[in-house]
Amino acid sequence: MKSSGEESQNGVLFIVSHQYCAQCLRFYCLRNNRFGVLPQRILRIGERYKDHKELEAFHNQIVNADNDIIKTRFQNQFVWELARHSAAEELLLYPALEKHLADGKERVEKDRERHQKTKEQLMEFQSMKPTDANFEPTVNSLMDNLSTHMRDEEGDNLPALENAISNGDSEELSKSFKRTKMFVPTRLHPAAPNQPAFESVIGFMMAPIDKLADTFRRFP
Repeated sequence: MKSSGEESQNGVLFIVSHQYCAQCLRFYCLRNNRFGVLPQRILRIGERYKDHKELEAFHNQIVNADNDIIKTRFQNQFVWELARHSAAEELLLYPALEKHLADGKERVEKDRERHQKTKEQLMEFQSMKPTDANFEPTVNSLMDNLSTHMRDEEGDNLPALENAISNGDSEELSKSFKRTKMFVPTRLHPAAPNQPAFESVIGFMMAPIDKLADTFRRFP
């Protein structure tokens, strides 16, 4: 006979306690693959670019918001995501393109030119206020340039890279991309050098300062 604090299912005894029952049930489900619980699928590098969709969504929130507080919150979110995404691209995606594709260097040089334009626009936009006359024109121009870059990446560079590397390498690159975004700056810095090697060193030095400043910024 079960006590009032116990439940039985298929011969498995679960002790119902406020402290342990949830953890025990989760462990049992994961170990025995009960209730359809499966290990999380690792994304390939081409699938990691859901960031692009998020940037489009943040842009739409900025231009469609009906008050300046919401515009500022999504401006900070847009800058935060794009700065991290761009830094991770330059640190990981560009070297991978150069390493695995015969024309990788040419692809990277072309992309760097567009990236530089995007960074200049982002640096201007991140210091603006919604009351500035050029606030929306600047973010719209930035998004137009960024959209062209994203189409090239999703339609050309990423498929070419996916075809040139193994599934394992693609998944590892994807995980590295995600990890790198945790440590790079969340804003752009005018004094930072533009050469990749020096830019990455300065960037990692500035990242803790950016993250501290982010605690005082408004986000959605």
